[in-house]
Amino acid sequence: MRQNRKKLWLLGLGGGLGVLSLFVVLLVVGTYMAAAGMAGAGGRSVGLAKGAVPAAYQGLVQKWGNLCKALNPALLAAQLYQESGWKPDAQSGAQAQGIAQFIPGTWATHGIDANGDGKRDVWDPEDAIPSAASYDCKLAKYVEDAPGDAGDNMLAAYNAGAYAVIKYGGVPPYSETKNYVSTIRKMEQSFASHKKGRLDPSQQAAGAITYAQKKLGTPYLWGGDGTPQEGGRFDCSGLTKAAYASVDIELPRVANDQWNTGPHPKRNELLPGDLVFFGSDLNNSRSIDHVGIYVGGGYMIDAPYTGAKIRFDPIDTPNYFGATRPSAD
Repeated sequence: MRQNRKKLWLLGLGGGLGVLSLFVVLLVVGTYMAAAGMAGAGGRSVGLAKGAVPAAYQGLVQKWGNLCKALNPALLAAQLYQESGWKPDAQSGAQAQGIAQFIPGTWATHGIDANGDGKRDVWDPEDAIPSAASYDCKLAKYVEDAPGDAGDNMLAAYNAGAYAVIKYGGVPPYSETKNYVSTIRKMEQSFASHKKGRLDPSQQAAGAITYAQKKLGTPYLWGGDGTPQEGGRFDCSGLTKAAYASVDIELPRVANDQWNTGPHPKRNELLPGDLVFFGSDLNNSRSIDHVGIYVGGGYMIDAPYTGAKIRFDPIDTPNYFGATRPSAD
């Protein structure tokens, strides 16, 4: 979460942060106008966003995510992330195993030797990721006659079983299954590249900026969430989480998980309120170690590191990773 940065000297001779703060106020107004005027103008594709999937798994997800019509690479990526957070050694209390969280009985029936090494290994992503896609597509076939969205029904069958989807004529009314489907479909947009059309601006962005602006000058605290016990201090992701919580958008706690909370605008598509990220490996989102709130003009508000205060910083540095546009979804 800590990121060393050059000190930002602004506008000289007493202009200082006051002028830039006024600039941000104007951006806040502009953001509201943009949100009102552009809503509904988005586009979507099923390629993978840069760095969204760890490099070791990207080729597998891209290839096997196109196995059937109900599946796509971004949907498969979101499912794997939800299941294990890309941890090939993950194991749940229910004995679900590996990056795709197969229980032993299901793996025995549906696991495949995708890498051709002569064994089906639930702990090997080269087998587990293709097996997850293959199982998804089998389930999609089983429930293809059920009413509703094919992708939703496929995910529901993965979580609750195909029989439950058929019995209830779609996603069954189990809270766990409904949340499973909803969470993955919302995360899907974060893993997808958006090559066509514009991304919708967040209508809550201006409020998040306003919150962050009020914290300018607050000392940094590693792990800080801004509580009274912490003297109202934040670290980088604590600040962004609190800023968006102020407008009823809940973000994960750490920066590299916040990356997966919305679509990813390109550098020339940034709008005030976008989260901007920095990392040590520009091809792996798990390397992200810093986040700020973009305010326009190439600057962000961020909580930089121990000994610094919440301030304006430039975003165009060699470790700029990319951006995310959070939404109420």
